[in-house]
Amino acid sequence: MFRAWTRSSSLLFNSLIEANRAAVATFGVSTTRETTDEEIAPDSVLEEWEIERSLQRDGHLSVGDSIRFSKPLSAADVDGFAAASGDTNPIHLDAQQAEQTRFDGRIVHGALLSGLISAALARLPGDVIYLSQETEFLRPVSVGERATASVEIVEALDEDRYRLRTQLLDAAGETAIDGEATVLIDDPTD
Repeated sequence: MFRAWTRSSSLLFNSLIEANRAAVATFGVSTTRETTDEEIAPDSVLEEWEIERSLQRDGHLSVGDSIRFSKPLSAADVDGFAAASGDTNPIHLDAQQAEQTRFDGRIVHGALLSGLISAALARLPGDVIYLSQETEFLRPVSVGERATASVEIVEALDEDRYRLRTQLLDAAGETAIDGEATVLIDDPTD
């Protein structure tokens, strides 16, 4: 009995893997990372990114300091995230099927949108370490839209820990994700 269960579980698992590979291939997503001469360095700023920093004291964080990180979320971004994460939900990848849903088209993965909040945190001075993140997804962001992550320090918990309000705004400036994070910030390493 155990041997039959193991064999059927193995067959099911392998067929799910093959179905996932087929879905990814159907959407033309590469599952291998191509090497490039243009690697992204820790302090990179790509042309399509917009970054605003509002720090009251240079190099020292305090309540009220904020960072905004904005970028358009292209079909290539969504397809790449699907390949990296394995989330091949048709709502993100299949335009025809997505048009039949309540969203009337492809939407960006919630986890990819949350990644923009992390991108904003990366612009804080020091080495930022996520301790927690609470998120509430309020509205979708369509593929191709510019989205903006906004983080603001609302409380200094001690000398190296902070509580932040985190938001992700859609192209119209409406809040798509609302939340709160706690981060630990070490002095930058050299």
